[in-house]
Amino acid sequence: MSYVKKFASLVKISHTVFAMPFAFVGYFLAARQAQEFRWEVLPLVVLCMFFARNAAMSFNRYVDRRFDAANPRTASREVPRGVVLPSHALLFCIVNALLFVATTFFINGLCFALSPVALALVLGYSYTKRFTALCHFVLGLCLSVAPIGAYIAVSGAFAAPPILLSALVLLWSSGFDIIYALPDEEFDRSQRLHSVPAALGRKTALWLSAAVHLACGVAVLGIGIYAMNNIFYWTGASLFAVCLVYQHKILSVKNISKVNMAFSIVNGVAGIVFALFCIAGLVAL
Repeated sequence: MSYVKKFASLVKISHTVFAMPFAFVGYFLAARQAQEFRWEVLPLVVLCMFFARNAAMSFNRYVDRRFDAANPRTASREVPRGVVLPSHALLFCIVNALLFVATTFFINGLCFALSPVALALVLGYSYTKRFTALCHFVLGLCLSVAPIGAYIAVSGAFAAPPILLSALVLLWSSGFDIIYALPDEEFDRSQRLHSVPAALGRKTALWLSAAVHLACGVAVLGIGIYAMNNIFYWTGASLFAVCLVYQHKILSVKNISKVNMAFSIVNGVAGIVFALFCIAGLVAL
């Protein structure tokens, strides 16, 4: 296996579909409000997303290597199998973290000043399962940086609409990460790791995930009313809501066999479709 394939697999490039679409929405939202599409900024935003995510994922694989090796679900990952050495995963993290900071320098001063904060957040997440069941919400917070970061890259300032968009991403991803943790309920307890399923049990975890996604729906409504009130947005929002409901329909207390489908496929489609309709509304109207 080539080094490119090894590290692409290590950081799960396919999972970029969760945050990247919302970074594009943040970019186009800022460009629309400024009435100026700064196309030269867009590739820098994409690179920032790419480097930050690579750093976060490789660091997670490095610090969690002992737990990954002990968990049957994750024992086949690259570091436990010896496909990627722990030292190489850490070096990959450091290189990508430095590239992330360097890229923000070429965007604007605020992005550069906030880059260490963003890195501390996405790298620090990897330790949260060791002490709090709120780790799912920390992950949601990490992903929620995408739209507001892209907005700042264009505008150089904070504003209410991207904060609402970030709240949507936080609630959406926190809810589906609780679902993703369901198969590890017993393992987390045995290793004294913290998660909502391990702390509250499968039934309550499913109810909490649904409640978080209901709150996400409120954020979707708020964004539409406040910033993107057009037919494109509401079409995308409706499809997004259908995906949220569907992933809870295919799971139950007695059957969580479709967790991977709910986590990766349904949410991947939800994020991409929602973002495409949002962008269409921002560009076309």
